[in-house]
Amino acid sequence: MTAIPYLTEARAPLTHSIEVVNQHGERQLLDIPAERPLTVYVDKRELVTLMTLGERPEWLVLGYLINQRLVPDAAAIASITVDWEVGAAAVKTRAGIVDVEAKTAKRVVTTGCGQGSLFGEVMAHIEGIDLPPTVVTQAQVYAIVNTIRLQDSTYKSAGSVHGCALFRGSERLLFVEDVGRHNAIDTIAGWMALQALASEPLDVNGLVFYTTGRLTSEMVMKAAQMGVAVVISRSGMTQMGHAVATDLGLCAIGRALNTRFLCFSGAHRLQLEPAPLAEPVEAGV
Repeated sequence: MTAIPYLTEARAPLTHSIEVVNQHGERQLLDIPAERPLTVYVDKRELVTLMTLGERPEWLVLGYLINQRLVPDAAAIASITVDWEVGAAAVKTRAGIVDVEAKTAKRVVTTGCGQGSLFGEVMAHIEGIDLPPTVVTQAQVYAIVNTIRLQDSTYKSAGSVHGCALFRGSERLLFVEDVGRHNAIDTIAGWMALQALASEPLDVNGLVFYTTGRLTSEMVMKAAQMGVAVVISRSGMTQMGHAVATDLGLCAIGRALNTRFLCFSGAHRLQLEPAPLAEPVEAGV
């Protein structure tokens, strides 16, 4: 059986209370997101500093390493130890990272919030991704949007964060918030990587990814690398995100609010349903 990496559970408080002054000059307490730096060291080599809420830092680090293609899967990791007193995550791999200098040398400045860079090798692997035959129904899209609307969240209490979620059909499997949408999706990727080591691995067919953030090329690529063929956003989509999604055959649904949405790509994966018939009008009414 594949060894599961050792992970600490170093959760941090998600909000911080401060005193503010309103438009009437009145002082009041307000909760704001507790953003904090987390410097990642891999085999004692400093790699990157992520700005994060710290909800699930070990999953975040694992997902980051996998999405940047620095490690192939969770089995490559022996342990991830997070210490908030020093703001560091120490990652120990089982066999090191092959060509780590070359893999971390080229960076592309991106639109990501809470992360800000993408290793250049990621975009080079787009042709090797084979997505599952996932199809989403219109009713499932509505159910997903409504579930997020009702979700208890840091955003509702403190604002200024992004949320991401993983669904199977309309069933929510995981919901994560962070200061940046990339951190949130990487955290979900880390969780999925751990499920792959379980006795009953997670079946990616039928999975749907939801984000509050816009669908950029990075977000589309990360979803695809996770094996997710349908993504939904309450925001819009960029031109490069659209190009990548089209090449992959990924279904990208944006501007999803209440019962409205736009399918930007992969419409063959969206099963539309006929509008309900109007109530019959009785004669003489």
